[in-house]
Amino acid sequence: MINEIDSESLQQRVASGEDLLLVDIRTPAEIAQGAIPEALRLPMHMIPLRMSELPKDRDLVLYCRSGARSYQACAYLMQQGYDRVINLRGGIIAWARHGYPIV
Repeated sequence: MINEIDSESLQQRVASGEDLLLVDIRTPAEIAQGAIPEALRLPMHMIPLRMSELPKDRDLVLYCRSGARSYQACAYLMQQGYDRVINLRGGIIAWARHGYPIV
């Protein structure tokens, strides 16, 4: 089962300074339209090649535009032995709808 987090809960965790890593898995063109501050940019198709950059000892919060691709990416990482992956439900659309920061 994939763990999910909603925008409000994620904003609270970020604001409280929790040690988590945001991972934006969208394409560079999508990211150019705006991203969550301080997120690691790792396009979905690059995850298998750059997986070593992802720590296993921190919560990884993956997001895409709507939450569908990041859900699949979470499932993939769990198959690779990552047990601290979390999908941002609703993706950056839900994040922006709540008025949370985008750079």
